[in-house]
Amino acid sequence: MNALVSRVGGWFGGGSRERYPGRAAPSRVQAFDQPLFWVTVALLAFGLVMVYSASIALPDNPKFARYAHTHFLVRHLLSLVLGFVIALIAFQVPVGTWEKAAPWLFVASLALLIVVLIPHVGKGVNGARRWISLGAMSFQPSELAKFAVLLYAADYMVRKMDVKERFFRAVLPMAGAVAVVGVLLLAEPDMGAFMVIAVIAMGILFLGGVNARMFFLIAAVIVVAFVLMIALSEWRRERIFAYLDPFSEAHALGKGYQLSHSLIAIGRGEIFGVGLGGSVEKLHWLPEAHTDFLLAVIGEEFGLVGVLAVILCFLWMTRRIMHIGRQAVALDRVFAGLVAQGIGLWIGFQAFINMGVNLGALPTKGLTLPLMSYGGSAILMNLVAIAVVLRIDYENRVLMRGGRSR
Repeated sequence: MNALVSRVGGWFGGGSRERYPGRAAPSRVQAFDQPLFWVTVALLAFGLVMVYSASIALPDNPKFARYAHTHFLVRHLLSLVLGFVIALIAFQVPVGTWEKAAPWLFVASLALLIVVLIPHVGKGVNGARRWISLGAMSFQPSELAKFAVLLYAADYMVRKMDVKERFFRAVLPMAGAVAVVGVLLLAEPDMGAFMVIAVIAMGILFLGGVNARMFFLIAAVIVVAFVLMIALSEWRRERIFAYLDPFSEAHALGKGYQLSHSLIAIGRGEIFGVGLGGSVEKLHWLPEAHTDFLLAVIGEEFGLVGVLAVILCFLWMTRRIMHIGRQAVALDRVFAGLVAQGIGLWIGFQAFINMGVNLGALPTKGLTLPLMSYGGSAILMNLVAIAVVLRIDYENRVLMRGGRSR
C-alpha cells in the first residue's frame, strides 16, 4: 500500500526525498492531501458498485430492452477512467493559469449553454434540453458552467478587492453575469443547476469580503426570485404540494411518486439494510435509481449505517476542502483560497440537496449525488474540481517548505 501511495504521489506532482550532500535525507513530505484523495477514491468506488446495483435490472424494462445488464456499469466506469485522465492533466495546471483562463472559460460555458438550446443540436430528455451529443457520449454544459462561474467569481473578487464596499461597482456586474447564466439554465430548464451556481457565487462573494449588508440584501433578492419562480410555475408548485404530502391519493402516482418510493426504500433498509443487491425499489418502482435517487438504494441495501457513512464522508470532504482554502488565503493566495472554498461549497451544497431530497427533507430536485451518481459530465467536472483543490494544496505545501508556487 505504501508503494502504491508513493507512486500516486509521483503522478500528482512529486513528493520525492530531497537529498543533501553530507547529511541524511529528511523524512518524506506528502506532495498533496492523501486523505482527501483516498476519500474521493472511496466515494467513487462505492458509487460504481451502487450504480451497477441500481441499474442491473433496467434492461428488464422495455424502455431499456436493447441494453445489456452491464450497460450503465461499463459507461460509468469509462466516465471514471476519462475523468481520472483529465483530472491528472488538470492537476498539472498551475493555479495562476486557471486565474488567467477564468474569464475565457466563463465565456465558453455561456456559449455552450446557448448551443444546447439550439434545436437538433441540444439533446432533450424528459422535456429538458440539457445535453450536447458527442457521438458515443453526451456532455452537459451546466456542469461546466458550475466550474466556470466558480473560477470567474473568485477571479472577479480578487480584481474588485479595492471596491468591495461599493455595491454597484463590486456586486452588480457579478450579479448580472450570474443572472445571464440563470436565464439560460431556466430555458433548458435546469433550476437545480441554477440554485447550485447561485449558492457558489453568493458564497464566494461572502468569503471574498463583500459588505454583510450587501450580502444579505442579495441573498434576500435571490430567495424572493426563487419563490416567484416556484409560485409562477404550475409544475413547480405541484412538486412542492407533492413534497408536503407524497402519499396522498392526488400525488402518490404523480409528482410524489419518486419521493414516496424513495422513502419506502429507505424505510425498508432500517438499520443495516437488506444487503447489496437486495433492493426491491430499484426493480422499476423507483425512477432514476442510478442517478438522482442513488442514496435511496444505498439506504435500502445498507440501511442507516450506509447512509450515515456517505453523509460523514461528504461532511469530512467539505470540511477538508474548506480548510485547504483557508490555508491558501493565510498564505496570501486569495484566488486559490476562494476557488477551493467555492469547490467545497459546490460539493457540499449539492450533496446536501440530493440527500435532503432522497430523505424527504427537501422537495424533489434533479441534482445528482456528487462523485457517486451515474452521469459522465458530472463525474468529469467533479474530478477536475477535486484535482484543482489538490493542486492548490500542493502549491500551499511548496510555499510552506520555502519554495515558490508557479
